[in-house]
Amino acid sequence: MKNFKPTLVAALVAVAFAGQAFAQAQKPATQATIRANQAIAQSMTMDDKTDNEEANRGFIANLPDPLVKDGKGQTVWDVNRFAFMKGDAPATVNPSLWRQEKLNNASGLFKVTDGIYQIRGLDLANMTLVEGNTGWIIIDPIFTAEMSKATLQFAMEKLGSKKPVVAVIYTHSHADHFGGVRGVVSEDDIRAGKVKVIAPDGFMDNSIAENVLAGNAMTRRATYQFGVGLDANERQAVGGGLGKALSYGTTGLIPPTDTITKTGQEMTVDGVRIVFQMAQNSEAPSEMMFYFPDKKALCASEVITKTMHNLYTIRGAKIRDSLAWSKYINSALDLYPDAEVVFASHHWPTFGKDNIRKFIIDQRDTYRFMHDYAINLANKGETLDEVGDAKFFPKGLAADSSTHGYYGTLSHNLRGVVQSYLGFYDGNPSTLNRLPPVDLSKRYVAAMGGEKAALKVAQKAFNDGDYRWAAEVTNRVIFANPNNAAAKALGADTLEQLGYQSEGGTWRNAYLVGARELREGVIKPPTNTQSPDVVRGMDNELLFDFVALRLNHEKTDGMKANIQMEFTDLKENWALELSNSVLNNTKGRVLKNPDVKLTLTRPAFLAMLLQGKKLPELVEAKMVTVEGNPQVLANVFANVETFDKFFNIVTP
Repeated sequence: MKNFKPTLVAALVAVAFAGQAFAQAQKPATQATIRANQAIAQSMTMDDKTDNEEANRGFIANLPDPLVKDGKGQTVWDVNRFAFMKGDAPATVNPSLWRQEKLNNASGLFKVTDGIYQIRGLDLANMTLVEGNTGWIIIDPIFTAEMSKATLQFAMEKLGSKKPVVAVIYTHSHADHFGGVRGVVSEDDIRAGKVKVIAPDGFMDNSIAENVLAGNAMTRRATYQFGVGLDANERQAVGGGLGKALSYGTTGLIPPTDTITKTGQEMTVDGVRIVFQMAQNSEAPSEMMFYFPDKKALCASEVITKTMHNLYTIRGAKIRDSLAWSKYINSALDLYPDAEVVFASHHWPTFGKDNIRKFIIDQRDTYRFMHDYAINLANKGETLDEVGDAKFFPKGLAADSSTHGYYGTLSHNLRGVVQSYLGFYDGNPSTLNRLPPVDLSKRYVAAMGGEKAALKVAQKAFNDGDYRWAAEVTNRVIFANPNNAAAKALGADTLEQLGYQSEGGTWRNAYLVGARELREGVIKPPTNTQSPDVVRGMDNELLFDFVALRLNHEKTDGMKANIQMEFTDLKENWALELSNSVLNNTKGRVLKNPDVKLTLTRPAFLAMLLQGKKLPELVEAKMVTVEGNPQVLANVFANVETFDKFFNIVTP
């Protein structure tokens, strides 16, 4: 089992710092892209004055040293990474995205209202500090321990505070909101009762499980979503729409001590009154908003932000419930009519009752519109791709920048809604069992008269600014013959122009990473240091399920094995039964005549998984007792595969 290295939470490892400069220079914007982006600039009607004022309101200071480093001298964050973003949008960036990312560039320590401060623009998410009677309540300790520690220390110095952290609140079960917890509190203080950790119901299960089983695929796809390995410049990374980028460092997870289970539940934490609202299965499976009645301040978590969020996330995840999401936001209108400031886990706050009401209504209507419109079109017979190509968006929403698709997009969100109801199949039998990509592409190219003829079609489309068609044709040629250098070069140029035109930060990143990989091969960036906390948080069933899906099913065909595992500390018996190329696990089942039985503790099991301890070593240390034939166990786990973290995407 020593090679058991689960790939956990795609976003956890999806972002590292900018890669080295391209070996091949990026291309400038074409005339078609220049015209498209100029048209966007001329049609923009968003209120720059209000957003600029609110994004910078309450600014106190930024980090004195622009480079935050870890104990090994590696850079965790560079404050100046996106400093090039000044003035009007260059031709290579959609003007609407440029505007959003300039607002996201406002970074440092900000005062939200009396007793509430935020650290913004120094990670993908915000960390919020609420002052209590004797200490500080930390809301969302961002992504890495190194960054949360550095920014908290900086904030305490600027605020002249020596108060300790007395509580941590996780708003929801995504890693950029809990990964840095060990940078702000110690587990010893939590065990001693000095610090509360508060989270919504289901937090641990969802923070651990959401992306484990398909984690390797999600992680690889997330390199595209977050633009991993892209340089920060006008032709590459400008930000992710939701925020600038994830910091680089060590992620962790400390389980909550207190769980919020229902809307209206109240707590007083260090003298600070908090009223909670559940928002399960909105932006995250486990999520909540909460209100500070004495401060008239609403923490909207990631339910209400300054962007159209993802209903479907292109890294791959379960589709979110847009209808329920809209109803949570609708309820907030009645629950918090006196709110004078709304702040969230990303972006900048909204101030003033009138502004807040409009902001909440537009956000509510965005999620409701996407749900209703997508299903309306589906009920008229439109397919996934037809729904995803819909152009209509209500005028009132289009005029509000907070509803624009900087992170989610209207296109992939509408598709996601339809998929959540109807699945992948469009109802046309000709698409029910399509040929796989390589075979289909070879036939496609042959039908066009061969590779040269197909590339002529693609080149004409590129010259005409018809980049979606050019991308389709070059992709077919590449999948028919991945050694066709001309196809890859034209494909890269095409994806690049699509990236330059994209309003969505995630789409821009995906297009530009795809272009880079066509030019240079698969990007293999460094990744964040994996903390064992997440593996420790997995229950035995999830651990066994993860092992089972990694079996080489062809090699284990015909094998049989019956393995009993008794965990003395948990008082749990588990039966692992291999048959028909699947490894079933059953809690509580006691096998009559197992091939092998292991008696052990959970720590001993984790020593095998996390520390690479070998079974004989643990037997000798009297941490594990083995009865029967241990070779049976070895035979099964010899067929547990390690997935390739860097599988191909834009080439077969």
